[in-house]
Amino acid sequence: MIKCSKTGAYYIKGKWVFADGTEDTQLTGLGMNLDQKQTAKEKTIAYSILKKHNHGKNMQQLQLKFDAMASHDITFVGIIQTARASGLEKFPIPYVLTNCHNSLCAVGGTINEDDHVFGLSAAKKYGGIYVPPHMAVIHQYMREMQAGCGKMILGSDSHTRYGALGTMAIGEGGGELVKQLLCRTYDITYPDVIAIHLTGKPAIGVGPQDVALSIIGAVFANGYVKNKVMEFVGDGIANLDMEYRNGIDVMTTETTCLSSIWCTDEKTKEYLKIHGREQDYSPLEPQDGAYYDGVIEVDLSQIKPMIALPMHPSNVYSIEELQENLEDILYRTEMQCMDLTGKNGPSLNLRSKIRDGALWVDQGVIAGCAGGTYPNISEAAQILQGASCGNGEFALSVYPASQPVMMQLMKNGDLGTLMAAGATVRTAFCGPCFGAGDVPANGALSIRHTTRNFPSREGSKPAVGQLAGVALMDARSIAATSKNGGRLTAATQLEDYTPSTPAYHFDSSSYQSRIYMGYGHPDANTELKFGPNIKDWPAQVPMADHLLMKISSFITDPVTTTDELIPSGETSSYRSNPLGLAEFTLSRKDPKYVARAKAVQQLELQRRKGDTTQLDDQLKAIHTIAGCEQVQWESINLVSSIYAVKPGDGSAREQAASCQRVLGAGANIAKEYATKRYRSNLINWGMVPFQIDEPSFGLNDSIFVPNIKQALEKDFLQSIPAYVLKEDGCHAISLHIAPLTVDERQILLDGCLINYYKNH
Repeated sequence: MIKCSKTGAYYIKGKWVFADGTEDTQLTGLGMNLDQKQTAKEKTIAYSILKKHNHGKNMQQLQLKFDAMASHDITFVGIIQTARASGLEKFPIPYVLTNCHNSLCAVGGTINEDDHVFGLSAAKKYGGIYVPPHMAVIHQYMREMQAGCGKMILGSDSHTRYGALGTMAIGEGGGELVKQLLCRTYDITYPDVIAIHLTGKPAIGVGPQDVALSIIGAVFANGYVKNKVMEFVGDGIANLDMEYRNGIDVMTTETTCLSSIWCTDEKTKEYLKIHGREQDYSPLEPQDGAYYDGVIEVDLSQIKPMIALPMHPSNVYSIEELQENLEDILYRTEMQCMDLTGKNGPSLNLRSKIRDGALWVDQGVIAGCAGGTYPNISEAAQILQGASCGNGEFALSVYPASQPVMMQLMKNGDLGTLMAAGATVRTAFCGPCFGAGDVPANGALSIRHTTRNFPSREGSKPAVGQLAGVALMDARSIAATSKNGGRLTAATQLEDYTPSTPAYHFDSSSYQSRIYMGYGHPDANTELKFGPNIKDWPAQVPMADHLLMKISSFITDPVTTTDELIPSGETSSYRSNPLGLAEFTLSRKDPKYVARAKAVQQLELQRRKGDTTQLDDQLKAIHTIAGCEQVQWESINLVSSIYAVKPGDGSAREQAASCQRVLGAGANIAKEYATKRYRSNLINWGMVPFQIDEPSFGLNDSIFVPNIKQALEKDFLQSIPAYVLKEDGCHAISLHIAPLTVDERQILLDGCLINYYKNH
């Protein structure tokens, strides 16, 4: 079903020649000469797009500028505030501000709508595009109105993926968007490109989420595509309609890849034509003989309906396999959940949901950029035609991804069909994806065609004894389950099911009536409208000669998500108030972290005022280190720090780093960082991204890093001496930092991105 190659390969006339030592003979048989590998790498679609957008001196160290950007209402206030503090005058490229995350304005009084008002005033002042609440989720709008063949788009949301439309899109933290607003570049080393070779045709009842989960399950744990570009090729693409492709593409984020791109065809052209943008089409395909750094072969005809059990999209099984091994698989999942919530935390009793040999779920949701597309919802309506979801505990809710999608579903009667079956239909909203919509009961299991099922992504609060779980599934199987009143059912198990989705007609009238189209028309005289919760970023100090870190949280989970670093859901209402939001840092993983970090921050504030009474013993310990006999407090930054094995999987939200920073953090230590975007967030907020193979320290230990400023200035990052200050003496350890660009090193030296722009 899914096979990953062990070597790179050349793609020639639709066939693969693997670089396993026999390629010379195979190429000769195909009448081809073996290109230099580097030359062959330049034949991929990804290379052509990256080259077009590169403003650097070579293709090894890319300096990219994007064609457009997008942010939603959890991120755009902080981005614009940072850009303002750094000299923003106008938006130099189309910048879309959507209001799809806190659009309900249900928590926090006026602060959510205050941020929306701020966004509209910013769009007017700087020349932006403002999409009001309930109009569209961020990625559906960008597909409909901005994506096009050969483009690059940057978004402050991790699921920024428009590869199926020929656009290389990247989700990043706010700092990277600020750089684009200030006409700077996005700097990365040229990434590996992995081919996703699609063949065959999906069976009836198998949807895009099933394909996506199959791929995620095959590559997440082994890091096969981590920080790489996934390039979709193969004759199987022609068997997928555009929204099906979009549904697979948006989920590539969960593989931890950097970006994605697909071959384009007449279906791509037709999609753009329907949306009034036929001029944005161009055919994209790799040149014959293109070399890929790896190949994932996907036979679409072999994909089965899938389910990702709590609490990660990679916890994947076929529904058939789950049904055959219910007790064993659910027990294993319960133990995995316990590892995340702790032995003293709430538990998830999934086996209690087994009745008469079947798994019964409590809730179904079809929503967002993954689930809320027209074909997904229309096919779900066909499955539920004349049926009932029942009047028991199970409930189904459906969120079309945009007003135009909702209008078409209304016109062809699908909304009426869903409502008659007992489903409730809502406006475009990302809440079910990040924990702010359709929060189920404690202990419940929700099946969702959304993007993530991390802990608390359904809105539960394990720290206060509330725990529910989300399983990811495709809309078709969710509808089949709904038809059976909550009895887990794969869509392929339905009898006499032949989908026939009516043609889609895009009606842009709602957009024309409500969306503010200000790109190219900034009005510098417009005053920004600040609600009382919108605060400026606190000032940050530059890097000192030496760093003294206090380990304020020590996390040994295999992976730590950004949701665990800073919760999503209702806490995101405070995202425009840096200090207010910081109160929730690690609240679901380590509730005592904030108090520990504040205690370190208070000691540092006292030190700056000259009071070092509580720190004298640590300075004495530092003086026992060779070469540090004369070190004084004036040359030391005292900061808090977090150790985690693999932090940063998930959201692009910069608050996962900035919340630590405003509490006085100055570094993180990890075995590895889960994503490039989280590591970039740390750097842009002046936090050193240290790494270590195995820690020999623990919670509340202090670690002294002498001459860190010099190490950054001279790029001596491969082996950084550091010392754990223990009662029995100072124990030497070695830290390292993965390669940094010149600008990244300077950002760390200056203390944060805002300081960097002020100083340079």
